[in-house]
Amino acid sequence: MFSKYKIPLLALLLGLTGCKKQIPQPKINSFYKEVIASDDRKTITPEEAKTYHIDTKRKYEYRTGNPGQYEYNYDVKGINITGDSVFGNINTKGKYGAGILMFDSIEDVEIKTEWIAYGKIKAVDKQGNEFQLIVR
Repeated sequence: MFSKYKIPLLALLLGLTGCKKQIPQPKINSFYKEVIASDDRKTITPEEAKTYHIDTKRKYEYRTGNPGQYEYNYDVKGINITGDSVFGNINTKGKYGAGILMFDSIEDVEIKTEWIAYGKIKAVDKQGNEFQLIVR
């Protein structure tokens, strides 16, 4: 009795599982950028100003955005590979960010950042120089 239904059942299963069509997901319009750039820290857009938040109990300078999409601004300090002191300001969204570091004798350096631990950040400039930073 089951042999009579094996082929139609098999064809039905293959048809249901093998013909999944990828439905394109709509891109949600948002004022959030996919990648943080060092210039992001210089200005706050009118959309970001609507969600601008300062919390003196936290280490960030300010925060913009909505839950799950926050962008944070931090003052940082640290050292480069040769042990020279650096300081600067960064914006982060999630694990990654960007910003500017300042040295005593050199002009500002653009960096890309990545959180490596609580309050600790690894940064790399365009020349590949690495910096170990902490949030101030």
